[in-house]
Amino acid sequence: MKKFIFNILIFSLLYAPGAQAQEQTRHERTVEHYKSSWDKLIPRYSKLQFAGSMGFLSAGIGWDYGRAKHWETDVLIGFVPAFKHDDTKITFTVKQNYMPWKINFSERFMFEPLACGFYINMIFSDNFWARAPIKYPNNKYYSFSTRIRSNVFLGERITFNLNPQKRINQSITLFYELSTNDLYIISAVSNHYIKLKDILSLSFGVKVQFL
Repeated sequence: MKKFIFNILIFSLLYAPGAQAQEQTRHERTVEHYKSSWDKLIPRYSKLQFAGSMGFLSAGIGWDYGRAKHWETDVLIGFVPAFKHDDTKITFTVKQNYMPWKINFSERFMFEPLACGFYINMIFSDNFWARAPIKYPNNKYYSFSTRIRSNVFLGERITFNLNPQKRINQSITLFYELSTNDLYIISAVSNHYIKLKDILSLSFGVKVQFL
């Protein structure tokens, strides 16, 4: 008899309206957490960039984050056109951007006086290597990878907001960047006749924000 009463109490506690509501709330929180995590993986914008030591033209997607969207991460695919006897080459770039200041002149117009960051670029071709082939001497010149380059950049941006009255941030951003890479910097440090203008690359781009 005592066992029967005990089972009835357990059943009442488990299936009481309050317990069911609590279990349902926990389930909803779990679903919301997974939904929020998946939403973060959705790209927020697309980007097209000309030059910049990442190919003749590069296109890709990206994500912005942080309290004021000061940080961005881009993934870009580009190409280097065929020249003489060389074939067209494909490039892959992962880029990290940081914009510390944003100046809003109106609801539709915003200026970012500084955009900076770094990116790693890889070129796919049998003529480039990550590690020097055995036929080359083992010295510091040939120890550099010709396939992978690490780059840093500085630039500025202008953004035009397409729908300032709506929650979805749809906008177009125009930007330029001055960049250089690790090999150029080391060459400039070890060779005094190399000027700053010799190691800088100028690039232009457009970013289309859709989320």
